[in-house]
Amino acid sequence: MEFLLYLALGACAGVLAGLFGVGGGLIIVPVLVFSFTLQGFDSSVLTHLAVGTSLATIIFTTILSVRAHHRAGAVKWRIFGWMTIGILIGAVLGSVTASRIAGPTLQKIIGVFAIVMAIKMALDLKPKVSREIPGKRALAGVGVLIGWASAIFGIGGGSLTVPFLTWRSLTMQQAVATSAACGFPTAIVGTISFMVLGWHDPLLPEHSLGFVYLPALIGIALTSMFFAQFGAKLAHSLSPKMLKRLFALMLVVVGISFLA
Repeated sequence: MEFLLYLALGACAGVLAGLFGVGGGLIIVPVLVFSFTLQGFDSSVLTHLAVGTSLATIIFTTILSVRAHHRAGAVKWRIFGWMTIGILIGAVLGSVTASRIAGPTLQKIIGVFAIVMAIKMALDLKPKVSREIPGKRALAGVGVLIGWASAIFGIGGGSLTVPFLTWRSLTMQQAVATSAACGFPTAIVGTISFMVLGWHDPLLPEHSLGFVYLPALIGIALTSMFFAQFGAKLAHSLSPKMLKRLFALMLVVVGISFLA
């Protein structure tokens, strides 16, 4: 039964990754926390396990999503390159930060983040567009912040990268595509860090590689890779306004439940 849940979760995460460039972590982490709780995993490790597993699934989610966006000519690779330098550093720092936060506290932090993202999506809050792309150092600096936050919340960083890039005058399609590309190095470094940090934890369940739970990873990866391509195609053909609002409503429910 749990494996069927992971397959369905992967489908949802894949569509979101392709459509919004968010990597799917905003859905994956809460559902995994609830699933791991029902399975009786130790409360001190289950949140870290959910975050680490989420980052691992994003590796697979982004591969085909980025390929679809690249074929559409929407990925800005120069911006990706300089932001990635910072993202790699930030993801390691974020993983270490998350590992030092108690599980229940980390859940509350993720709950607040989910609610903030829900408000932003529901109200379609966007910074005023600037016409200039920042310089190399600025892009790397922003990458550090995004990588750090992404590793803590188990996300690909799209909920932070997309607003930043649209603020810097990229079109929504270009911002989503470039954000999806940036999610790949974030996920790789974050996953490796969580695996190393949790490798010798005696409270982890069977079939875990550090803070990565393999059954969930396999189930989510199987469906997310296919549905990410579908989501990327939708991003270039549909207006996602209503879907964003529905997604925001779900995030509010998730955030409140985490805080409660």
